[in-house]
Amino acid sequence: MQGLADSFWRAAAYCLHPRVIALSLLPLLIAGVLVFGFMYFFWEAAIAGVRATLESWLLIESLLQWLDTMGLQSFRSALSALVVLAGVLPVVIVLSLLLVALCMTPAIVGLVAQRRFPLLERKRGGTLLQSVAASLGATLVALVLILLSMPLWLIPPLVMVLPPLIWGWLAYRVFGFDVLAEHASADERRALLREHRIPMLTMGVICGYLGAAPSLIWAVSAMTIVLAPFVVLLAIWLYMLVFAFSTAWFTHYALAALQARRAAEPVAESAVLTKD
Repeated sequence: MQGLADSFWRAAAYCLHPRVIALSLLPLLIAGVLVFGFMYFFWEAAIAGVRATLESWLLIESLLQWLDTMGLQSFRSALSALVVLAGVLPVVIVLSLLLVALCMTPAIVGLVAQRRFPLLERKRGGTLLQSVAASLGATLVALVLILLSMPLWLIPPLVMVLPPLIWGWLAYRVFGFDVLAEHASADERRALLREHRIPMLTMGVICGYLGAAPSLIWAVSAMTIVLAPFVVLLAIWLYMLVFAFSTAWFTHYALAALQARRAAEPVAESAVLTKD
């Protein structure tokens, strides 16, 4: 637990570093262009389609008509926008995670290694192609789990548990590989991910809950349709910062664990020689 807490505060301090803040702007620009493109070309059509679908359901239409009599006619558009945003949200989170993994993770790992672990040997046990393949594979699994678990989100306790668990597992798989790819050998990486699975999963789940904070902004954007594009852009930037923090946290923890593992190897070897 001491290693988790120490790496947590170090990662929080790194998020205030000007270089990390600047690094968040490139993936923000890419994600912003894609999201704004979707909203420009498909936003109104998506809301209209969702609204027509909701109104075709007798139970929901009865509820909406009752709300109309209460003077809440605008709730129809707000509900449709909220449903569209709920469908777009997982895609934006996954897109943000992949963009951070590709654009920011190598730079953050290099920054942490340069400032805290300058003497740690780089064994380069993972390639960029392997990193992309691992990230895409884990992302596809996470998306399938999200789709399968969505009906359970209607149960109040589970909606607070299942999404962070899925995002936590995804963060563990993606960041666990990426932050060790440059410094650890393939065997060291597999051993560390196995030995530190529980702490890293815990870190991932905590990061999943942190990632839920920007989601509240999406709900606000549904209630303020005119400002939705700008509020969404703010939410995406917050996602970038959360994932940048997650990268720094995993980097500090994993490289410290790698350094400790290598420091213990000569001791273990000398103990074996002494017994012989």
